[in-house]
Amino acid sequence: MSSLPSESRVLVELGPIARLTLNRPAQANALDVDTGHELEAAVARVSAHPDVRVVVLAGAGKHFSGGGDFAFLEENSRLPRAQVVERMRRFYALYLSVLALPVPTIAAVQGSAIGAGLCLALACDLRVGARSAKLGANFLRVGLHPGMGATLLLPHVVGPARAAQLLMTATPLDAEAALSIGLLGEVVADDELTRAAEGVAAQIAKGAPRAAKELVETLRGPLRAALPAALEREANCQADDFGSDDLRSAVEAFRRGETPTFTGR
Repeated sequence: MSSLPSESRVLVELGPIARLTLNRPAQANALDVDTGHELEAAVARVSAHPDVRVVVLAGAGKHFSGGGDFAFLEENSRLPRAQVVERMRRFYALYLSVLALPVPTIAAVQGSAIGAGLCLALACDLRVGARSAKLGANFLRVGLHPGMGATLLLPHVVGPARAAQLLMTATPLDAEAALSIGLLGEVVADDELTRAAEGVAAQIAKGAPRAAKELVETLRGPLRAALPAALEREANCQADDFGSDDLRSAVEAFRRGETPTFTGR
């Protein structure tokens, strides 16, 4: 296998089972624009490699991804609405580029997979979780409409009623609860996560690669068809929210380490 230098924000290992690793462990692998550009480039690199049959997406350190980078969110709160719409469209596209991978994908989830981090895991075809995993769509608790495909990806995985409950209550689930509703397909001890995810990948890699690629296209087809409209709606709603008092109060509260109080303005 070959890999990019360790200072990269996204590490790449190539082979029949390729591995993409978010590499900002000190920031709980928070998702920012620079990391998104590296992920998009990594996806293109993996897609062009003829030997890849399956991809495992993971996070370095203790977390898969704690969600959107706080500095990115704070900056959006100071920008004109039209600019925020375009920024969010591009942000979504960078991370949802994993949907363009032509082979099956597996998210190996440990620690936090929250907000945009959850959406990245949902964009993978399968999810294997460690017992430390905590998954949540916490958008409303930070003053934002859900984004990055959450309103489409989450119902696709767990069904409309479960998705509505998770999105509206913004309550995180532990690994066993996530397993019980199909948000995770398997839960293992933390020190077994890599082995378990690569075990699933090895099973997939035994299948006919051409048929596997065709199956990926078939299964993702409904998502691809519906995604543009969902993302457009999400980007516009989030742009409105970034200009709200609720979002600004959330930013200030988080900076102080407090829980925000929302007024609806």
